[in-house]
Amino acid sequence: MSVSVPLATVPQVVYPDSDGQPMAENTKQFRWIVTIQGGLDALYANDPNVFVAGDLLWYPVEGDNTIRTAPDAMVVFGRPKKDRGSYQQWLENHIAPQVVFEVLSPGNRRMEIVRKLGFFEHYGVEECYIYDPDDGDLSGWQRVHGQWRAIETMNGFTSPRLGVRFALTNGELELYGPDGRRFATFVELSQQRATEQQRADAEQQRADAEQQRADAEQQRAAAEQQRAERLADQLRALGVEPGNGS
Repeated sequence: MSVSVPLATVPQVVYPDSDGQPMAENTKQFRWIVTIQGGLDALYANDPNVFVAGDLLWYPVEGDNTIRTAPDAMVVFGRPKKDRGSYQQWLENHIAPQVVFEVLSPGNRRMEIVRKLGFFEHYGVEECYIYDPDDGDLSGWQRVHGQWRAIETMNGFTSPRLGVRFALTNGELELYGPDGRRFATFVELSQQRATEQQRADAEQQRADAEQQRADAEQQRAAAEQQRAERLADQLRALGVEPGNGS
């Protein structure tokens, strides 16, 4: 009598979309994360093969859901834009995020950043930028000839991958895209649009006023021409040819 032995089933690994940690600890950190992610997203809005995300869990190793991290912002070249619950690298043609950003907070300090830097270096990140909005410190790392190196001077540095320039003004970070436009908050963008609209409205009003002046001048010239023609007709009726001095 034969006895069938059931085949052992391999438990399916679940990759949670959340690690239970908040995206930000305070309004300043949140504002910077949103500004950086939004600026990067806008920078590549017309490129369907650049994926930009903020606070998205990245799993680099299939089968191990404990190896993970969530950069405050990340850019992945060569992957399509679409919604994702997490970035599972083996499902993304094994492409690691090339550029990551971290914004520090009181609870996200030295040990956590050291851990993340080791993670980024090990799993193939090309560029990493870290900003502390509380003390105005900006640092960066990049992969040069396969070696993970700190960037000596960040003020004025331009990201090789992004073409984004970093500037520090009185400890305040400023990011400029390749077109020279500064990354701005939603409120700043809204105010800029309002200012631009007001400027456009004022320009249109000036153009309308100029057109009205031109129309008035044209009407005045037409009226003068009609008056001259009536006078000429009156002179002819009297037997005088206009323009004849006799």
